[in-house]
Amino acid sequence: MELESLVSGKPDLGKKAKAYLILGKYKLTLFVAISATFGYAMAAGTAFSWLHLGIITLAGFLITSGANALNQVFEREWDAMMKRTQNRPIPRGVLSIREGVIFGVLSGVTGIGLIGYFFNLPAALLGIIGYLSYSFVYTPLKRISPFSVLIGAIPGALPPLIGYTGVTGTIDTEGLILFAFQFFWQFPHFWAIAWVAHEDYSRAGFKMLPSAAGKTQFSVTVIMYYTLITIPLALLPYLTGMITIWQTLALSLAGLYFFVPAWKLFKTQEDTAARKLMFASFWYLPVIQLTFLINIWL
Repeated sequence: MELESLVSGKPDLGKKAKAYLILGKYKLTLFVAISATFGYAMAAGTAFSWLHLGIITLAGFLITSGANALNQVFEREWDAMMKRTQNRPIPRGVLSIREGVIFGVLSGVTGIGLIGYFFNLPAALLGIIGYLSYSFVYTPLKRISPFSVLIGAIPGALPPLIGYTGVTGTIDTEGLILFAFQFFWQFPHFWAIAWVAHEDYSRAGFKMLPSAAGKTQFSVTVIMYYTLITIPLALLPYLTGMITIWQTLALSLAGLYFFVPAWKLFKTQEDTAARKLMFASFWYLPVIQLTFLINIWL
């Protein structure tokens, strides 16, 4: 594992820095930060500022890293029980709880501060809502109710709205539409992961599938319907004049392609179908973001 070298003696500064990157889930965090960049680009259009583009990306990265760090601090005991998380820095003793808390708080506060200073208060308030709801509502709720995924989808969908609001200074219809696409994308994305990793999650008591009973017909039915929503969702930006009819068609086709593995999961309830849905989710979000941007940049 990538942390093996970090536990063989006292880590140097480079290895310590790598541990902090892992604590902040830097790969996932970068993916989320790009969503904030996307929101900014949608609002700014061709009049964007490279400085502000970089700052919104950095701020999104820091806020998400901070929330992820606090998540790992709070879940350290249960992370140690699961194969997929037992090598994280805190369960392995590479980073202490105190280091995790300091990193989580400093990262989150710095990211929110950057948005407040360089952009505006509404965008900063959205950053605060995302940071606090992920760390202190979604995280503890994961072991209590499947409803946690709905709560977690809110901070997960805020980055494009934060980027958009950073330019406009108001939470308007266009920004909320960008929020909606990322909001509904998260359900099949996380439920596909939860289906494949259900046994691992169960060891730690996490209730991540739609049904508390786990891999049931109810779970796959809910997954299928939430994925289906992404197809008609393509009409919203067209009705508000954000995109052309051709972009609407592209968004609908992307949603249809996203739906196919969800339908197969509904029919078979096999892990193979869940993995295909998970991989489909990885490309779906970048594709729709690029589709939105085509109208601005071309």
